[in-house]
Amino acid sequence: MPSIRNLRHALFVLAVVVVISLFGATYTWAQTSPTNDELQKKIDDLEKQIADVKAQLAAPPPTAPATPPPPAAAPATAPAAAPAPAPTGLAALLGPTTLSGFVDVYYGYNSNQPASRTTALRNFDINSGQFGLNMIELIADKATSTDSRVGYHVSLGFGQAMNLVNGFEAASPRVPTTPSFPIPTQTNFDQYLKEGYIEYLAPTGKGLTIDFGKFVTNAGAEVIETKDNWNYSRGLLFSWAIPYYHFGLKAKYAFNGKIALSGFLLNGWNNVVDNNTGKTTGFTLALTPTKKLSIYENYYVGPEQANNNSNFRHMTDTVVAYNATSKLSLMANYDYGHEAFTGISPVWWSGFAGYIKYAPNAKWAFATRGEYFIDHNGFSTGTAQKVGEFTGTLERTLAGHILSRLEYRRDMSDQNVFPYRTSEITGSPFSPMDHQNTVNMRTGLERATSCHDHDGFQASPRQLLTGVLGATPAVAGG
Repeated sequence: MPSIRNLRHALFVLAVVVVISLFGATYTWAQTSPTNDELQKKIDDLEKQIADVKAQLAAPPPTAPATPPPPAAAPATAPAAAPAPAPTGLAALLGPTTLSGFVDVYYGYNSNQPASRTTALRNFDINSGQFGLNMIELIADKATSTDSRVGYHVSLGFGQAMNLVNGFEAASPRVPTTPSFPIPTQTNFDQYLKEGYIEYLAPTGKGLTIDFGKFVTNAGAEVIETKDNWNYSRGLLFSWAIPYYHFGLKAKYAFNGKIALSGFLLNGWNNVVDNNTGKTTGFTLALTPTKKLSIYENYYVGPEQANNNSNFRHMTDTVVAYNATSKLSLMANYDYGHEAFTGISPVWWSGFAGYIKYAPNAKWAFATRGEYFIDHNGFSTGTAQKVGEFTGTLERTLAGHILSRLEYRRDMSDQNVFPYRTSEITGSPFSPMDHQNTVNMRTGLERATSCHDHDGFQASPRQLLTGVLGATPAVAGG
């Protein structure tokens, strides 16, 4: 070891020093004749140095320092994060909310080229030879649950669709001021409100859902939002056989996964402010015998005429949907309605619609629709007629959120009800026709986001058919 070699080297040097010292001492003694005391002192010093060297050789070599202990291991799991602070302000008031919306624009072309640039017997996609803003919709939802039994749904809409949806709303009296006469009125105070209601989940059985406010009808196979329909244009039954919305109470109870029942107590058809003191009632029976087959039966009855509680309107609506495969879907819709009038015969209307949709993948789809509608007395369309239509729609989804459609439609009637060029102008050389051909090109964008956690809004059984939080449609009514 290096330490031993060093000690041996030191001993050798010391021995040499001793010899030289002895020799020097002898030489000095021979010359200076030192005394005995001096010699004895030198001998004692040399013996002491030799003893020190022996002690160093006998001592054990120094040991290496011990390895430092490893650092303490980190705990297996990090300490739990502090709980998130409770929401305050508007977030606390609204609760877990989902925000969503979409924009729907289109270009319409009518081969009849009507001078009014308006396509007849249509709802919403009425523009001809021009671009149109069908609808912009903004939606806020708070779903109900066993932990939070109160929810809400608010839907605001802007565009041609909303102008037509709320176009039947009558003027309502305002609170009079001084002087009290005449009482001013305001029309369409809820012009941009498509839906707005409070929802309560009652602790009854599996859960009884109660809604109060303005909500779209459960009737029909189509809905107000084009993005949730198979075709872009709305069908004849959507436009002329059923209402768009109601105001009142709705209660829904799902007995199991195959049977659900909803009941209604309403002001009437397409009105927030009632035009009489009577009420419209109705129900929706939703049946799902298998995963592929769904059946919905709707019935509404009540007085719809101004200041008349005696003459009732009845409407029955049936929708059957069948998913043949993951790519092929079929749907059928039947409507029948009639209403009594004082002094004249009752009026009635009926119609049938059939739909086929094929979607080979998530980006492409093709849908067709065929309809036949009888307006026996002209109550719905303004002309007693039998009218039919055929529609073909090609759909392409871009970037996951942009839905584009190209659609061709042909309308036919047993009456000349479709304007042709300047036929609507007095003295025109042109006459209305019994048909029209239209082409629509549509582009729409939809987005959704959640504020806090949200499991999704609870749609009605009929709404789940189309996957939309809205619904359908229109006959003028009270």
